[in-house]
Order: sequence, then structure tokens, then C-alpha cells
Amino acid sequence: MTGVEHFYQDVWSKAKTIIREESSIDKIVYDAYFDESSLAFLNEERAIITVPSFVQKAVLSQRIPLIKDILEGLGYLVTVEILLNDEYGPQSTESTIVHNDQVRVEYTFDNFIVGPSNKEAHSAALACAFTPGKFYSPLFIHGNSGLGKTHLLNAIGNYIKKYHPEMKVLYTSGSEFVTAVVESITSKTESIENFKKRMFSLDVLLIDDIQFIAGKEKSHEIFFHIFNELVNNKKQIVLTSDRDPSEIKGLEERLISRFSSGLTVGLDSPEFETALAIIKARLNTQTLEGVGVVQEDVLSYIATNFAKDVRKLEGALNRLLFYAVQFGNGGTIDFKLAMGAFKGAGNVSEKNEVSINKIKRIVSDYFGLTRQQLISNSRTKNIASARHIAMYLSRKLLDLPFIKIGEEFGKRDHSTVMNACEKVETTLKSDINYKNMVVELEKQILQT
Repeated sequence: MTGVEHFYQDVWSKAKTIIREESSIDKIVYDAYFDESSLAFLNEERAIITVPSFVQKAVLSQRIPLIKDILEGLGYLVTVEILLNDEYGPQSTESTIVHNDQVRVEYTFDNFIVGPSNKEAHSAALACAFTPGKFYSPLFIHGNSGLGKTHLLNAIGNYIKKYHPEMKVLYTSGSEFVTAVVESITSKTESIENFKKRMFSLDVLLIDDIQFIAGKEKSHEIFFHIFNELVNNKKQIVLTSDRDPSEIKGLEERLISRFSSGLTVGLDSPEFETALAIIKARLNTQTLEGVGVVQEDVLSYIATNFAKDVRKLEGALNRLLFYAVQFGNGGTIDFKLAMGAFKGAGNVSEKNEVSINKIKRIVSDYFGLTRQQLISNSRTKNIASARHIAMYLSRKLLDLPFIKIGEEFGKRDHSTVMNACEKVETTLKSDINYKNMVVELEKQILQT
């Protein structure tokens, strides 16, 4: 075991002691889900915890706020990521980073979901992978955390390693670069000139979170020389940051100028269709015994309410599957079960909150009716159909008692509401156009 591994083990041992003895986690949960966990990586901004099974990953993912608080108490203000043991490849923080390309094999272009929010960045990344150093060097990708910057960087690395195996590739982070520079300066066996020479030998340099070199004067100087050497020799550089180069405080003007000299592209939060595709793709890779099919409306709900970034989408899916394992009956994961999973999740925007008045408004507007017509005693086919659908959606999305729904729709009795819901369910099974209409209404209710 290396010195770094001993350090990780010591930190995580302290954290686990606090989880076991001082937190609200009871012994049964700790023994089942936390005991086999390990701290695989830790630096100034990120911690990676690894576990053997998917269920353990799902449980710990729901406890990330607790883990962050405990690590902060130990002096580490970091983001926390939970991975399976086989999802994580060791990442060196020593100055020998150039001896190991560090490209993470799980991130490829094949499993990157493309949509309007990331299409430009994806196309630019592909161009760099297809013809390294020819068109966009540097390529600078910026966007908030969790939108796919790391995925695209590693996808470039994996593609080049596969189709240009003669090329020397390195994936690293801004903080690891700073650490490598400091260690090269202070090391008795490693000189900064040797470090620069090894960096000069690269064909492809991929640096994640380059903003972490800001304010580091010596790192600026070393990186400036490395950057110029590689670009002048038609090598490929791809950088990512959480903001545009011009907005990185503490970054020298000459570096801002260099970063902006190639192509700068941004990543935005995924829109509904992209978010839904991401969820379905992730779901297809999960295998959990005792969990049934996830209904389409549940997936739509997640795509609508947790689409700020990909990590939140994945976290919501993990929460749902964990809840289904613990409290479901092994059948289909329906909307009612999902609402139990997300109760108190704290991620659902208030503007997306579903209410019976919202359902009335959207359904009546869709059918060109007034609110009063919708709840009236009229038996006109168009009005009656709209009323039945509104009652059905009130039952499905809010799980209200039939008698409560009846009171909201002209003080009808519970049997009338029950019959209306049954009629809608029957029609859904036989009329595809009717089904599409109801799905569209449901989407509008959840999205607006």
C-alpha cells in the first residue's frame, strides 16, 4: 500500500467512525451499506467513495450531504462522488502523472447522450478526437458541474487511444497539475525541467477544471510554456472549466488569451428530451432484482424536476430504485411509489408543483373550456371527456381520494369519479390518439 493509500484509509476510517458512532445511521444500515466502502481518491475539491454493489452505491448516494459534512469536519471541503469498485480507475496525484494516461474507460462517445444543450460541445470534441491538433487546439469547454465536461474529455482520450494508439495521451485535472508542479519543484529526484520535457512529449493533453490553476503563479508560468510548446507543434489541447476563460478570476491575461485562441463552447442544463434519454440510457445499464419496469410518467417526472445537471438526474434515479428495492413490492414502479421516493427530496422546483387547480387549468385550456364549464353538469361530449381526464389525472398525480376529487369537480360523489377514472383507463388501452393526448396533458402539468 502506497503512502497516499494509507492517507486515504486513515481519513475514511475516521469518517466511518463518526458515521457509525455519532450520526443518525443505525448499526444495521451501517453494517450493510457503509462498512465495505473505501475512500479511493481525495484532493482539494473532490472525494471518491467506492463500494462493491449497486444497492450500496444507491444508499450512499442518498447520504452524500452527511458524508460531505463529516469530511468538512475533518478539514476537507469537497464534492463527493459514489462509484462502484469497477467504475473507478486509480488516479495518481504524484508528479509522475505523465506516465499514466489516467483516461477513464467508462466515458465514451457511444454512451454520451447528445441533445441541443450539448450538441455544439459534442461536435467539437468529436472533431478533436477524429483529427487531433488539426482544427481546434485548444478546445475550451465550459459549463456548470455535472453537465458532461469530464465525460467529453475522457471520450476524446478513449477514442484517440483506440484509433491513434501511437499518440501519447494524458488526462488530468487542474489541481493535479498544480500538485505535480509543486512536487517537481521540491523533489530531490525530479526536476521541473524533466517534468516539462515529459509534458512536451504529449500528443494530447486533456485538463479538467483548469480554473484551479488560477492564482498559482508558478503553475501559470509552467503551463504557459507547456501550452505554447504543444500548440506550436500541432498537438491537441482540450481544457474544461466551470466558466468562460474571461470569467476565471486570478488567471493571467496571457493565459486567457491563449485559452480563447482556439474554440470555446459551452454546455447547458439538459432540456426535457435529452434528460429523458439520459435517464433511459442509465436505466438500461442497471440490473436490480425485485424491481419492475419504471412507468413512462415517472421517467418524465424525473426529467422535468431533476434536470439541472446529469448528476442530479442520476441521483434521482438512484433514489427511486433504492426506494423501490426497500419499499416496493417488486412490481411496476408507478407514480405513487415515485412520489414516496421523492418526498422531502428538496430538488423539486416550486413552479413544477402539481395541484388540482393546476390540473383544472391546463386541461380546460387544452380543450378550450372555461374552468366553470369543466366542473359543470354539462354532458356535452367534449366537456365530459375533459372532465373525466382531469379527474383521472387528479387521481394519478395527486393520489387524492375519490370523494375529494368529486368535491373539486362540482360536488360529485365518489362513484362518479371512480367510473370516470375507469372509463379513461379503458380508453387508454384501446385508443392510441387518446393515450397520446393524455400523456401530453400530463407532461404539461409536470413541466409547467
